[in-house]
Amino acid sequence: MSAFSVIFTTSVNAEITQNNSASKILNKSEFIQFAKTIEEWLVQSSNPSQSPIIITGIRIQESQNGIDIILDTQKGEKLQTVSRNEGNNVIIDIKNAQLRLEKSNTFRQEKPLTGITAVEVKNSDANSITLTVAGETTLPKVELFDDDEGLIFEVTSATTATQPQPESEPQPSESPQAENVEEQEPIELVVTGEQDSYLVPETSSATRTDTPLRDIPQSIQIVPKEVIQEQRITRISDAVRNVSSVSPRTEFSGSYDVFTIRGFTDYNLLRNGTKTQNFFIDGSNIEQVEVLKGPASVLYGQFEPGGIVNLVTKKPLINPYYAAEFTAGSYDYFRPAIDISGPLTPDKSLLYRLNVAYESAGSFRDFIDSEVFSITPALTFNFGDATTVGVEYEYVNTDRAFDRGLRPQDFLFDLPISRNLGDKNDRFKYEGHRLNLLLDHNFNQNLQLKSNFTYQLLSPDAEYVNPSDDFEADGRSLLRDYVISPARPSKDLTLQTDLISKFKTGSIEHQLVLGLDLSRNTFNYAQSQTTNFPSLDIFNPVYGFPRPDFFESVEEYESQTDTIGVYLQDQIALIPNFKLLLGGRYDFVNFKSTFIPDIVNDSPSETSKFYDEAFSPRVGIVYQLIKPISLYASYSTSFVPNNNNATADGEPLEPTRGTQYEIGVKAELFDGKLSTTLAAYDITKTNVATVDPNDDNFSIAVGEVKSRGIELDIVGEITPGWKIIASGYLNDAFVSEDNSIPTGTRLENAAYNGASLWTTYEFQKGSLQGLALSAGLFYVGDRIANQSDPFTIPSYVRTDAAIAYRRDNWQAAINFKNIFNTRYYDTNGYLIFPQAPFTVLGTLSVSF
Repeated sequence: MSAFSVIFTTSVNAEITQNNSASKILNKSEFIQFAKTIEEWLVQSSNPSQSPIIITGIRIQESQNGIDIILDTQKGEKLQTVSRNEGNNVIIDIKNAQLRLEKSNTFRQEKPLTGITAVEVKNSDANSITLTVAGETTLPKVELFDDDEGLIFEVTSATTATQPQPESEPQPSESPQAENVEEQEPIELVVTGEQDSYLVPETSSATRTDTPLRDIPQSIQIVPKEVIQEQRITRISDAVRNVSSVSPRTEFSGSYDVFTIRGFTDYNLLRNGTKTQNFFIDGSNIEQVEVLKGPASVLYGQFEPGGIVNLVTKKPLINPYYAAEFTAGSYDYFRPAIDISGPLTPDKSLLYRLNVAYESAGSFRDFIDSEVFSITPALTFNFGDATTVGVEYEYVNTDRAFDRGLRPQDFLFDLPISRNLGDKNDRFKYEGHRLNLLLDHNFNQNLQLKSNFTYQLLSPDAEYVNPSDDFEADGRSLLRDYVISPARPSKDLTLQTDLISKFKTGSIEHQLVLGLDLSRNTFNYAQSQTTNFPSLDIFNPVYGFPRPDFFESVEEYESQTDTIGVYLQDQIALIPNFKLLLGGRYDFVNFKSTFIPDIVNDSPSETSKFYDEAFSPRVGIVYQLIKPISLYASYSTSFVPNNNNATADGEPLEPTRGTQYEIGVKAELFDGKLSTTLAAYDITKTNVATVDPNDDNFSIAVGEVKSRGIELDIVGEITPGWKIIASGYLNDAFVSEDNSIPTGTRLENAAYNGASLWTTYEFQKGSLQGLALSAGLFYVGDRIANQSDPFTIPSYVRTDAAIAYRRDNWQAAINFKNIFNTRYYDTNGYLIFPQAPFTVLGTLSVSF
């Protein structure tokens, strides 16, 4: 391993000099000069045959005259550097290099030395990184020399420079210092490559390229791993409560992860940027949760216009990492988990990661229990610096009682939240397999290929008693059905390939993405149902009735959807502070289904076949008014096929189309440590299926809905140790045209307003160092549970808190959820699900 080192000080003069003593220690690599002209820079950065050198770790350590910033590489490669000055900042562009740190691809250290306000290292593009040293009052002076560790930029702070050097120690220019470099004991100031912050500065899910959030004309919010850990989140639905305009939906006894975003509900997710089904997802392998607001069809095809959720999984780490935790809490909750990672070969070309979790829990709901087991092994193969191959497999198995929830009727508020209207023998079992293969190859500095193949096999199996809307004559005995839905595996095959090119046309920079998506989704289910099941006195229930052996109806359904998507996107930097995003995608969708509505009575099968194609454009601009503030505006579209809907003539309906206009302001405050996004949007969705007024057995695509709103999201660090993630929104989502639903009716599960706050303060020094105090508030306004007969779910405020203490490599934490025992509900659009009252969780964890 070699290292690239930088030593900084503060000085009035902003010159770069070469230390004459360097020639005595140049022994492992040729000295690399700064480029002083455009011609020299072109010579240094135009070698297309060279793949980016991987930076695997960053360390800051004290030196005799300042600090060293050490950038570790794997195989002793040389790094090309070009420097420039901006105000009091020295900026060093390191060409032909990429950061691949353990847990983040951005490194930042505040005030590492008197006179230096911050040191930041980040990927500037796919083939270069930028190292910025911010001087407090003066421009840092840089002195360059080399030793066995690599390049060293030596700088001495103004305060340190005026202090006399101890006579017993040699001056920096003397050769004894160079000769004894390897014997000096470094003083480590930060953990290599790891920053404990809520702020994630960039994402690839919005553009399929690694792009800073401030340069994307779209509201994108990220719930980082620190928030997931502090809030003890194991279900993704709890993570999105931290984001504006997002409401989780409780679907099919909580067996799906579904969200309403800006008033629209989508039953698909992204997993590492690839579409995935939303069957039960355990949080043990989730690194962070990203919410992309607005239409995303230009990159991902068939999604509703409100937005999508992208789950980023944990990746193998280049350095050994071992962690274990155990959580126990209210309602017999127990959850042990391990997370281990590191290299499998001495040269670190083969890396692994393994996440395993087991969960056993009861519930505040009557006779509801659950068991969950998940295991996720992952491997990363680095074939040199140009090619990476990744393999990830996830297995999830659940066995839980089935909770069908409550019908949206006024009587439910008179029942205790523990009341179950099903039966104590109801069960839901699920087994899921997800396999992901990733290829990432750099042909040269300006051309990259990314290919991602995903296979999923998902098998849900349910047996439950289903409450109806009707009562017997006494008004309290609820009629119920009995349903069996045996396992019928659903399969997904997806191949997603991107070719990414960087080039210039004159002074204008381009980052072009040409992509191809191929997918096949096969969905199956079978259901047997009978009304021959005893009713339930909702105020004095009796459970445990025998299961019937006769079914009045048995239905089967199978569908297959084949999709081909071709897209082109160009990120254009017209000038450094003005960027343009252009994109378009064309989708071809073949859908066919077979439905047998009643096998018992020999009803004939019903076959449907549809073909849809659609073009989805996107245009956006970003203008950086001043360095910390960006203004943006965008126009984007979406489409979703109207599957299983046909006119009276048997013709398929046109796909629904969504159109959004969005404007916003993004600001980076407190020296870039706190990020805020203020966004306003207007969405119109057309071609919505509605009842044909001439024949109510069929539909026509003349419906329309609208969603308008304003959002504010804040995330980051206010002062050292004080972190915050907060949101607030107003949303007006309503029916604007329909033949059966009154105009003005609000959309299901779309609250008119909401807000959230989670903040943590960790003591940085003194006797309380390592103690962290957290508090959270989650407010959701009134919502309706259905549109056919609107039922209002009242607003609520939930209050959470946590106390944690960490010392060295271990941590203890206690989480208090719903401290004031607030009674609140979630919905899936036609059923109501009570949420947990006051709950306590205690966690012990260790990592090394």
